[in-house]
Amino acid sequence: MMDLIPCLPDEIARECLTRVPYTHFCTVSAVCKGWKEELESVQFHQRRKSGGLSRPIVVLTQAEPDRALGAVKCAAAHAYRLALLEPATGAWGKLPPVPGFSGGLPLFCQCAGVGRKLVVIGGWNPTTWEVSKAVFVFDFVSGGWRRGGDMPGASRSFFACASDSDRMVFVAGGHDEEKNALKSAMLYDVAKDEWTPLPDMDRQRDECKGIFHAGRFLVIGGYSTEMQGRFERSAEAFDVATWQWGQVEGDVLDIGSCPGTCVVGGEGKLYRCRAGHMAVSDGVTWRSVAELPADIRVSPNVVTWQGKLLVIGMAKCGGPYGAYVLESPHYTWRKVRVPEEYSGHVQAGCCLEI
Repeated sequence: MMDLIPCLPDEIARECLTRVPYTHFCTVSAVCKGWKEELESVQFHQRRKSGGLSRPIVVLTQAEPDRALGAVKCAAAHAYRLALLEPATGAWGKLPPVPGFSGGLPLFCQCAGVGRKLVVIGGWNPTTWEVSKAVFVFDFVSGGWRRGGDMPGASRSFFACASDSDRMVFVAGGHDEEKNALKSAMLYDVAKDEWTPLPDMDRQRDECKGIFHAGRFLVIGGYSTEMQGRFERSAEAFDVATWQWGQVEGDVLDIGSCPGTCVVGGEGKLYRCRAGHMAVSDGVTWRSVAELPADIRVSPNVVTWQGKLLVIGMAKCGGPYGAYVLESPHYTWRKVRVPEEYSGHVQAGCCLEI
């Protein structure tokens, strides 16, 4: 077997490779078979993380600024792409378009980070508005996309989606092509490229929010077919260990509240944007911890990592998007530089640690 780096012990060579920035993974893995195998190994990414060399990467489904029409209600007419933000450095970038979508990616798709991979699920074809069951997986090591197995069952839109950050992506609720709210659920094993049905939820939940925390897939809010837009206050959670759904105690949301900005932040607490503030739940009531800056109060999106929250929004409908990080424990805001190229409308986001 050849040395990873000639004239160096493999232990030292691995230390060198571990320090390669993630933006160069694709180039480095193309050098030789040994380097490719090293970068694709689980141990390589474990060493990066344990050595403090991994970096959080925020991925946003964002409108191309030169195609944006300005108003939130016109969002479906935008051409979207996947934008990247590295919070530690403030660097922005973008991923290659999803295969088969010249506009970048499907409208209203869901995205989830699984290890070093980004999974894009569902959405609408931006040309025909046909509902898609397609799954696409981007590997940050190879720098390329692959097609995953389609979502089984009826086509669904506006479903809850969350990842365990390791291997699985969970999907629940949404509505079918006849606008019937759904209570069915499933999980996608990224490594095996396999879908597995889960037991049904107790309630139909259209436009619900999915969060994964402490071994449970939480599905928050949403509404039934008969309620049409009048959001539930409740939530239910799927426990992976017991393979069962259970109701989350108490009302998670205010009556009629959209759950779209709900995230799990530091210490496992639930956060969301509420009446111009960032609020945290103690399990019974919501408490405001910081007023949202004026230039991100409209149509905010929230992404969380390592106890920090990124909030990206705008000052008024049709305006450019700005971004701030809320840092604990004192709940102070840090403004993030947003280049004009990355100031378009944001539909969703997720975070990976690479």
